[in-house]
Amino acid sequence: MDVRTNLRQQQQLPLLENAPKAQKTPAQKAIRKTFKGTAHLARLLPTGSVLTFQILSPILTHQGRCPTHASRVITLGLLALCGVSCFILRLTDSFRDERGKVRYGLATFRGLWVIDTSLKLTPEEKAQYQLKFIDLFHALASILVFAAIALFDKNVVNCFFPTPSEEAKELLMRVPIGIGIACSILFVLFPSKRHGIGCPLSKH
Repeated sequence: MDVRTNLRQQQQLPLLENAPKAQKTPAQKAIRKTFKGTAHLARLLPTGSVLTFQILSPILTHQGRCPTHASRVITLGLLALCGVSCFILRLTDSFRDERGKVRYGLATFRGLWVIDTSLKLTPEEKAQYQLKFIDLFHALASILVFAAIALFDKNVVNCFFPTPSEEAKELLMRVPIGIGIACSILFVLFPSKRHGIGCPLSKH
């Protein structure tokens, strides 16, 4: 009897597919846009380069002491290498081949240059991945974001500015914050549709 009663109750309940969609309030729409923008932001920030920098920075700077000129040069090389990687990674994109495998390439003005396979795209397919102004904007903004993160690193600051003045301390505190806020807003307002290295491609 209990089983029959439960079946009757389930049959009387309306299906979720047939249920009318609930109207979203302005607050819910704003929250949804915020989460969507945060997802774009998380995808565009140079997380891989930052992780590499945070691991190697204490080692190469000797915990911020930089006792020799060579240590400063090596630290500059690390900053330059991470900055270049931020720029290049923002210009990469991906697609799925005939077997469903994800293939990566570098966006150029002539189209997508596939780097991990000998597969060649047709001119029409290459045109879809052509380099645009928004891509260069995101690449340059990623470098600025990385520079802001590097200026917050105590090892880098102590290496190049061991005894900063009060004005220098104020600049080192405010400039990275301003860069981070400005680039974050621009990333949200002008999102990128590319799925480069480090940005997972959906299954569909």
